[in-house]
Amino acid sequence: MKIRSSRLARALAIVALLVPTGAAWAQWELDGTKSAVNFISIKNDSVAETHSFTSLVGYIGEDGTVQLSIGLDSVETLIEVRNDRMREMLFETVKFPAATVSATVAPDMLAAVAGGGTVTTELALKLELHGVEKSITVPVVVVGERAGHIQVFTPSPVIINAADFNLAAGVAALQSVAGLNAISAAVPVTVHLVFASAK
Repeated sequence: MKIRSSRLARALAIVALLVPTGAAWAQWELDGTKSAVNFISIKNDSVAETHSFTSLVGYIGEDGTVQLSIGLDSVETLIEVRNDRMREMLFETVKFPAATVSATVAPDMLAAVAGGGTVTTELALKLELHGVEKSITVPVVVVGERAGHIQVFTPSPVIINAADFNLAAGVAALQSVAGLNAISAAVPVTVHLVFASAK
């Protein structure tokens, strides 16, 4: 029960960080129940497994500001002991409870999508993970839908290198404790986000 309470407290803290600066003037708010951030781990050079995060909070502001927070405590690998190892040994969620993504979308792109259009583009964003912030460019497809909803997804996986975010030692620790010959440090990530109109 203490572990669950601690995770809940950290999740609420993430939400609190976003709400004052974003939700009050959000044009669209993330529907976490319909959104997904998945990543694939490859062990022993041939075994691939898909994992996900279940705690996602975000918004698109009236000025085109985009913010997404991923609760790293919510990592789901379908094996509880592996979830715990990733929290403690890889992500170190006590120190780094969330990964954050921020970007700015051009007004003409927002207008096109809000009118029901589809835009395929490359989006420059900042990813902060494990205490490291890096700028990356990600291919995205943005689709405007009825009732003011917006879908954003990556048409191809985005490769995140563990070493770029000081996660290489954590990957090595996971490999050792699991008795594996190898775990890939290059991780494919896919994103599917659904935003609902806040107006």
